[in-house]
Formats: sequence, structure tokens, C-alpha cells
Amino acid sequence: MTPEIFAQWLRAQGHEVIRTQSCYWYSPGWRTYQAFPYHWVIKPSEEELSELLRTHKVLCLRYSTTMTAPCGHVSYHVVCSDREYDLRGLTKWARKNVRRGLRNCVVEPMPFGRLAEEGWALQVDTQHRQGRRLAMCRDDWRNLCLTAGSLPGFAAWGAFVDGRLGASLITFQMDDCCYMLYQQCHRRYLELHVNNALTFVVTNTVMQRGNVRSIFYALQSLDARTSMDEYKFRMGYTPRSVRQRVVFNPWVSPLVNGVTHAVLKRIVNVRSGDPTLSKAEGLMRFYVEGKRPLHEQSLPEPLRKVTNNS
Repeated sequence: MTPEIFAQWLRAQGHEVIRTQSCYWYSPGWRTYQAFPYHWVIKPSEEELSELLRTHKVLCLRYSTTMTAPCGHVSYHVVCSDREYDLRGLTKWARKNVRRGLRNCVVEPMPFGRLAEEGWALQVDTQHRQGRRLAMCRDDWRNLCLTAGSLPGFAAWGAFVDGRLGASLITFQMDDCCYMLYQQCHRRYLELHVNNALTFVVTNTVMQRGNVRSIFYALQSLDARTSMDEYKFRMGYTPRSVRQRVVFNPWVSPLVNGVTHAVLKRIVNVRSGDPTLSKAEGLMRFYVEGKRPLHEQSLPEPLRKVTNNS
């Protein structure tokens, strides 16, 4: 499937989508724009970025670029490209929990209509458990699911315990890359390891498709702890080095520096759980750090582990 189908899904959720020479961009809010397809590593010209910022009155842009690019926060994508993916590629901890999960649940595709109704409770519980405020309402969730169900390339998966939905996941195949989207689990099923079973079965199934070369699980988050990705690495995924670049509008960039970032960081510590402030702090941090030379930046923990083990 094509990036344009993914763009249709985003537009149906109320996001503005813009197409430029290098990629697509969508706005999750507050005139900030994220580049997609997420797995693309791009090098847009400064003229392209300036025109986008000026013409569309954009506050800031965020995209993944190469490690050799002159600017950008040292970061990573969480991916799997192992065509032989199976239990042998998992850590001992993960293998044990996958086996437990498979004994406790059944993982299979599910209708988006059912996910639209039963998945909302999982979405609410997952966000609360992670200390995040909900960024959508129930109607938004239903629209997200039902729109995905009406478009090619999307699939819904569920882990069922005695017929009850314990964990769910949405996937989208874009060309030869499959995206993992909106994985969630209710806390009452965490000890049954249904999440491990779900991740394993979906990854194993997708990687057996002849037209899939990789699975994209996540960008390094702006505001989540890197430990949040540890689960994915235990499940056989690896960090792929990139630089995430944040570009602010010239009207705003003079106000974004180490001092203003430190002030915002203190505010976030006081008002923890506010997603808007947390994302703003992350954007400022990536911008400030991304202006430093590559040799002066520290590697994120997942990349440090890969370097130390190589």
C-alpha cells in the first residue's frame, strides 16, 4: 500500500497532511508537523523546509535524517528486519513470557468494528498506566478504527483470553514495510503475558510475507523514557541509528535555547502527565541537542548497548 492511503487515514482523524518534495507531513496539533512515512530517512533541502514553515505557518517540523547530516539529535528507529524471526532470536526472558502468553491466550486477526467497541477500555487503561493523559475521546477512537477498517493495508489483531480482548494492535503495510500502531493491553491481563504473545505472533506472521522486508515499531519518543522501548528490544527488535531533526519557525527559534528549555523542563516536572508540555519539552530538547556536533552528543541507551556489544 502507498503513503497516500496512510495520509487518508490521518486526514479522516482530522489531521492536516501536506505533501512536499521529500515526504508527507502531518500535524498532531499546535502547528507542529511530523514527517511520514516514519521509516523514511530523508534529507530535505533548506529551501523546502523554509517554504513549508512560511507557507503553512508551521511552528516546528520533525523528521528523521541520516547520521551524516549536519544537524539532528542522535536517535533511533525500533525495527525488525529478521526474515527468520522466531523464538530463538528473543532473550531468555522474552521466550519464557511468549510461551506463557501463548498458553493463556489466542492471538488472531479481529474485525475493526469489534476493536472500535472493545478496544477503547484498553486504550484508556494503557494511557493511565503509563501516566499519560488521554489525547482522544471515545468517538475519536471509534473513527480511528473504523476508518482503518475501510482502507486497504490496515489490519487489527487481538489477544483473547477466554474470548475476552486482553491486548490489541493495529498494523499497516506500506510498500515493503509494516507499521505497528496502537498496541495496548489492559492491566488485568499483563501477568498473563498477552502482550508478549501478541507481539511475537504478529511479528512472526508478518515477517513470513514475501513482500515485507522490515517492521517499523517506533521512533524514539520525544517524551517517553527509553526504558519504554526495552520491551521491544527483548522481543527481538533492534535500534537503527538516525538523527531526528527538529526545525522551528524563524520567528520562534531565537526563543528556543538551553535556558528556555531548562525553564520548561522544570514546569513539566511540576505538571507531570501533561502531554502537550511533555511533547513541547521533547521538541525543544531535540532541537537544542541537535545543533551540537555529532561527537559532542551522547548515544541513547539502546544505541550504547549495541555499540558495547559489537
